[in-house]
Amino acid sequence: MKAGKIINKIFLKAEKKLLLEIDESKKEPFEYQHSTFNTLINCGKETLFGIEHRFGDIKSVKNYQQNVPISDYNGLANYVNRIRSGEDYILWNQKVKWFAKSSGTSSDKSKFIPVTEDSLKYMHFKGMTSMLANYINTHPDSSLFTGKALTLGGSVKPDEMGNGKSLYGDLSAVMLKNTPAIVEFARAPKRKTALIADFNEKVEKICKQCSKQNITSFSGVPSWNLILLNKVLEYNHKENLLELWPNLELFMHGGIGFEPYRELYNKIIPKETMHYLENYNASEGYFAFQDDPAVDGMLLTVNNGVFYEFVPLEFLHEALQGNNSHVVTLEGVKTNIDYAIIITTNGGLWRYLPEDCVKFISLFPHRIKVIGRTKMYINAFGEEMMIDNAEKALASACKLCNCAIRAFTVAPVFMDLHRKGCHLWAIEFAKAPASISDFERILDAELTKVNSDYEAKRAGDATMQRLKIMQLKDNTFVRWMESRGKLGGQNKVPALWKDQTFINQLKELQ
Repeated sequence: MKAGKIINKIFLKAEKKLLLEIDESKKEPFEYQHSTFNTLINCGKETLFGIEHRFGDIKSVKNYQQNVPISDYNGLANYVNRIRSGEDYILWNQKVKWFAKSSGTSSDKSKFIPVTEDSLKYMHFKGMTSMLANYINTHPDSSLFTGKALTLGGSVKPDEMGNGKSLYGDLSAVMLKNTPAIVEFARAPKRKTALIADFNEKVEKICKQCSKQNITSFSGVPSWNLILLNKVLEYNHKENLLELWPNLELFMHGGIGFEPYRELYNKIIPKETMHYLENYNASEGYFAFQDDPAVDGMLLTVNNGVFYEFVPLEFLHEALQGNNSHVVTLEGVKTNIDYAIIITTNGGLWRYLPEDCVKFISLFPHRIKVIGRTKMYINAFGEEMMIDNAEKALASACKLCNCAIRAFTVAPVFMDLHRKGCHLWAIEFAKAPASISDFERILDAELTKVNSDYEAKRAGDATMQRLKIMQLKDNTFVRWMESRGKLGGQNKVPALWKDQTFINQLKELQ
């Protein structure tokens, strides 16, 4: 028996209970959610937040909804700052040493998400283990564990608010710092390298350390990993990654849509058996993973220290004003409805709005797609364009025009007395189309196929004119993100924005 199969058998035996749980959660998810809810409330009773919101009186989800308002980060910021300043048991019944720093994609303001021992162990690490266990279970001949997992990582810093007693960094860095020592043998590069703050220095050292190693998988945001992998190819004067890492078989991606980048990855990894699996691992928690590569959706993790609520986007404003009549738990969701997701977690987030929008593509198993952000969409003319629409249309247009993109952002051009409105797309191409004008026409047509509101506004140029494209020079987005102090890690380019603030900044770099 090959070494890989032996390791797989040992791993699957160790994770037998977890695999059974995944299987049961597909059939009976509600019991897991009920148990999770009760555990969370019991853990929160003696916290400052729990005392203030009378957790001791909560006997049902309805009580909970009555006692605790839905809140975004601003609503919890004062509690978080007290924890960062050194106070204990404010949001969770454990002392907190770590914070996942995130600016998100809808604001420049930094968020510091508490990372507790429970959230690390039973949410983030458990979520990743669930994904790996499911993958090995469905691919028993995998050679994944015979090589190393490449991790781009982030960086951590002492928290100045807490006099150095606590630390913060992006989630990947927090997880790296807390990874069990035995896991380090299966990961590359060295932890010290993965935690280098300077992105360019980190990439250079990864090229030196990892080029000759047996890399079998990698994970992270598609755009940043693409930059890293292209640098590896350039450093080694190779055409594709299989010349360096012939056993490469898995990319676990998240953060942004993968489809616009698929052709580029197919080019540098020309392997039919290469697997690309999406996971939904945010600073706030690990929520879902793609359990079946044939299905374009992710299995919701229902026994992961997270209790979920959902509200249709059209009723989100009412819910934020305290009207819970349209808020449902997992038992009340339906397919093909755009929901804002509300989470309660073992990281001490209570009825927290992470600003993500999801849609259920199936029930039993409950699988979702992340379709956008509650604040990251364009509705300047009633077109209601979500990120999901933009990514689907862009992927189709690239395929039809035989081109590829590195990054993009979109903003409205508002109508005035002399012109109708339109969308302006700032795109950095990895492979430019033969004709930008043809690409504009085709992308516009693809958008009308995936968004009926956009189609209606574009009909006969009644409200909107055809979109326009501003082609950017190579490395514009990298230089832009660097100028904003957001190079590398889990930072994401805001793909849709309400005005041309970002596009104007990109123009200045041309």
